Amino acid sequence: MDEPGGFPTEEARNPLGGGGTPHWQRTLYACWVAQLLSIVGFSFVSPFIPFFIREELGVSGDSNVAMWAGIIVFAAGITQAAFAPIWGGLSDRYGRKIMVKRSMFGGAIVLSLMGFAGSVYQLLVLRALQGALTGTVVATTTLVASVTPHSRMGYSLGMMQVAVLSGMMVGPLAGGVMADAMGYRMPFMVSGITLLLGGLIVQFLVRESFTPPDRENAPNHGLHRAFGRRGVTALLVSFFMISLAGSFVGPIFPLLVEEVSGSAHVATTSGLLLGASGLAAGLSALIIGLIGDRWGRKAVLVACTVGAAVFAAPHAIAHTVGQLLVLRIGTGAMRGGTAPTQNAIIGRAVSADTYGRAFGTTRVAGALGMAFGPLMGGFTAAHFGLRVPYIIMAGLLVLSAILVAAWIRPAVTHAVEQNELHKPEGFAAK
Repeated sequence: MDEPGGFPTEEARNPLGGGGTPHWQRTLYACWVAQLLSIVGFSFVSPFIPFFIREELGVSGDSNVAMWAGIIVFAAGITQAAFAPIWGGLSDRYGRKIMVKRSMFGGAIVLSLMGFAGSVYQLLVLRALQGALTGTVVATTTLVASVTPHSRMGYSLGMMQVAVLSGMMVGPLAGGVMADAMGYRMPFMVSGITLLLGGLIVQFLVRESFTPPDRENAPNHGLHRAFGRRGVTALLVSFFMISLAGSFVGPIFPLLVEEVSGSAHVATTSGLLLGASGLAAGLSALIIGLIGDRWGRKAVLVACTVGAAVFAAPHAIAHTVGQLLVLRIGTGAMRGGTAPTQNAIIGRAVSADTYGRAFGTTRVAGALGMAFGPLMGGFTAAHFGLRVPYIIMAGLLVLSAILVAAWIRPAVTHAVEQNELHKPEGFAAK
């Protein structure tokens, strides 16, 4: 039974389904599996992108490879930043499930086509299309947040981050092994297949009953009302800087591994290190999400960001694969808590009818950081070597922590009350 404006009653929001779990948990688990598969697909090719550019697309010289690797990642980030608010607004109007399917099926097509790229310019265009069409993380985050009780927001979004980070653990390792064994093109095909499977799970295992809220009666408690003008600015800058720092060394890390290890199987080694980082991040994400629910999300976010900086800086002096392994695990464990904590802060501060716009807006800031980070990191590496970017990464993380601690103060009381009364019927898994 619905309340006026398309909002369900308390009974409709939390059905037990004949003694089963409430629908928000079933939604969470279905999206968890789909998200895991999508991230495996996206990260499958990450250990060898610089080598693909060098050996398959004809770019020579380490400085040119580092520069092009940064440009390729920049292209996806900048188009994702442009389209994220569009997709977010559409999800508030037409439903969340269709946005998740769009991101996964679109990604499946584009990643498969990358395996046929004949030049670095073709790869650049396809990466730009990837950014425009995908965005699985924000799509599934919006969907899950729309049905999760606020007392379990940290847990649910922590679980989704576990899916992301678990995918980042499995994908690079499996992709690196396949690249060393079968060449650099076949993994793109496998990436497309995994995204296709994720989309099919959403298509057939998740049922949506979406009723757009009446805008005249909806709470409409968005980012500006929740944080204030200065707070929103600080929030978006923090999303940008944390993403900038996290992606700053992404395209050049395999080159650092090659320099340190001298291994003939550098793609496998890179995948192993990235996988270890993803494992540590996945294990920490759920724990940190629960800690944030109890002890406060802002303090947890500051602690995680500073901790990531502590582990990032020593990459500049690492000289063995073992040292890189320890540092990657530490960095992953700290950074595993940042994204779910950021999303939980948003989800608890804004009203549920604005989730698509809120997460879409913050995704713009994050995507811009992910776009400019690799670009700036690649150019820094090209001019100053492969180690200086890690010092810059640590500095950016410290600045981000200071910004969060000083200026982000969400006014959550009103939003929490409104969300408990007016949870939009955006999703119902059966």
